[in-house]
Amino acid sequence: MSLPADTSLAIADPLGYLQHHLQELTERQNASEHIINNTLTGLTAQIQQLTQLMTGPAPAPTVTPPPIPMSPLPVSPPSPVPSAPSKQQTRPKLPSPPDFSSEQSSGQAFFNSCMLYLCLAPEQFSCDKEKILWTLTFFKDGRAARWSENLFRQEADTGIFPIQSWAHFKQQFQSQFFLVNAEADAVNALEGSFYYQGNRMVDDYLDTFLTLVSDAGYTNPRTLVVKFHRGLKSSIQSQIASMLFGQSADTNPEAWYVAAQRIDQARFVI
Repeated sequence: MSLPADTSLAIADPLGYLQHHLQELTERQNASEHIINNTLTGLTAQIQQLTQLMTGPAPAPTVTPPPIPMSPLPVSPPSPVPSAPSKQQTRPKLPSPPDFSSEQSSGQAFFNSCMLYLCLAPEQFSCDKEKILWTLTFFKDGRAARWSENLFRQEADTGIFPIQSWAHFKQQFQSQFFLVNAEADAVNALEGSFYYQGNRMVDDYLDTFLTLVSDAGYTNPRTLVVKFHRGLKSSIQSQIASMLFGQSADTNPEAWYVAAQRIDQARFVI
């Protein structure tokens, strides 16, 4: 069995040996006390903080301010409910007037077809000159084409188109391409038998008759009844005579027109 390293020192100087170990123990005790004191100090501080939190004054209650009285909002009238958007109406495609060659018998019909288009689609034309130039595009041959070419030749020579307004164009067109003696021709037709119904439907006969009396300037109701009655088929004349009688019927051409149409249409009713 071996002895500790300092055994020889203890034997040689037992008092010094004890003093040395006592000093070491004292130093170790002082270090332990220092650590314990620091730990106790920290714990004490933590305990004080907890005690203050537990025993401190209660926080002041939060005071909610009273509500501010609100002034009543102005009542606005209810806004109108927007109506559902309507489907955009589509206009059927308008047929263009037929080409015009210059036959005076068709001048009125051609001009009427142009007027119909202009009335139904006015948004397509911004001025009278556009209407005139559009109408001239249908002057394809014959005297009508030559008349149109002459207008453009005058514009090339003078720098100004010779017809500046639609009213002027209408006047020039009528003088060039309408029947010269339309009134006299209509009167002659009504005095003869050329306008009679014949084998035509009453509707076709009525269209021709109304055109003739308009061109002739006939407006007297009794004259219209006499002319219309004379041109009807004999079978329709007799049936109308049994339907319409009295002096008032002789001055009511509209009643004769309607009666003739009804008699003619009744033939096709099964």
